[in-house]
Amino acid sequence: SLKKKTSIYLKKSPVINMELPKLSNGKTSFGMSVFNLSNAIMGSGILGLSYAMSNTGIVLFLVLLTCIACLSCYSIHLLLRSAGVVGIRAYEQLGLRAFGHPGKILAAVVITLHNIGAMSSYLFIVKYELPLVIQAFLGQTSSSDEWFMNGNYLIIIVTVCVILPLALMKHLGYLGYTSGFSLTCMVFFLIAVIYKRFNISCPLEVFGNYSVHTETPEDTCTPKFFTINQETAYTIPILAFAFVCHPEVLPIYTELRKMQNIGNVSILGMFIMYFLTAIFGYLTFYGETELLHTYSRVNPLDVLILCVRLAVLVAVTLTVPVVLFPIRRALTQLLFPGKPFYWLRHIIIAMCLLFAVNLLVIFVPNIRDIFGIIGATTAPSLIFILPGLFYIRIIPTDQEPMNSRPKIQAACFTALGFIFMTMSLTFIGIDWMSGEKRNLGGH
Repeated sequence: SLKKKTSIYLKKSPVINMELPKLSNGKTSFGMSVFNLSNAIMGSGILGLSYAMSNTGIVLFLVLLTCIACLSCYSIHLLLRSAGVVGIRAYEQLGLRAFGHPGKILAAVVITLHNIGAMSSYLFIVKYELPLVIQAFLGQTSSSDEWFMNGNYLIIIVTVCVILPLALMKHLGYLGYTSGFSLTCMVFFLIAVIYKRFNISCPLEVFGNYSVHTETPEDTCTPKFFTINQETAYTIPILAFAFVCHPEVLPIYTELRKMQNIGNVSILGMFIMYFLTAIFGYLTFYGETELLHTYSRVNPLDVLILCVRLAVLVAVTLTVPVVLFPIRRALTQLLFPGKPFYWLRHIIIAMCLLFAVNLLVIFVPNIRDIFGIIGATTAPSLIFILPGLFYIRIIPTDQEPMNSRPKIQAACFTALGFIFMTMSLTFIGIDWMSGEKRNLGGH
């Protein structure tokens, strides 16, 4: 039987004294888990998807988005299958089972670096957008020296008053309500994008300090179904990184066992939101860049857009605690393996992580390049490389030989991850040499 084969395989494993984490008894519901995982998937990259569509065309974008979503579901399948065989519910412990302590350290480092990069990107949005939103709501036309207009002070206040209390929750499932509210804010953003499609004329009529577009090519307002240019290749890593949620999969799996269905529903929901945001944003501005900035150019005093910007700020703020949980779990597995839950350690790790991220956001203004490299290496590792390698190493050969179709598929999946990593690093190198900057991260 499968159980007997698994027990024989575990006895043969070189790592036989590993203490497995205790499983929860299902402290959260299916719906809350969907909210948490969807919130983990949803990143600030959604703001640039319409620009990505302008570089691929509608049909090619839909094909690429569908492929990446299906690959993400398959990646979650590999992770869950590996975790199910050996009874492990932690990404780092899968690394330990597959490659010993080097595998555990590698998994913990990759998760930590990637999620710190994501947390930093969210707080960067708070740092630069929140003062502008406050300025607009106060009716001011220029920035002032008041303390509440200083982004550095604001991120500290937001971290202490909102993020830290949520990060101190014992279980990730408890954040289902805030994750649901975060997703509601992004749905409001989507509704506004759809509404504005029918209220903004093309070519753009730009008010304020910007001149009205008078001379535009005839095909400016014509949607393109297929587009190939030098920017098209960047769409692939952008879309791939937009579905990174894998560090959060196993912690949620600890609390609810129907994880594949949760993953499928979450990715399907984000697929729909991504496509609708991209196509309606594209049909509004066509070749323009990030949505919020372009809306503000059209009418800086638009109350609806101000509310949308505030909703996006709320959404990214409430996502930070969800992203922090896998980092704390990785550090706990790495530094305190086999130790029972301890509140003081739980609190100290969260406070230290938030303190470090705040320092990065406040004192390192050019951190984008650093996390560009990190994102280009950690995201393919989390989506493609590590799940494929774990599956190949963990699933016993007497169940699935190396020449079996599932193992070959996993090997090809891993190779695809290395291709994505090489592609992303190449793009970043080209950007550095040409002096251009692009965002390759979905988070």
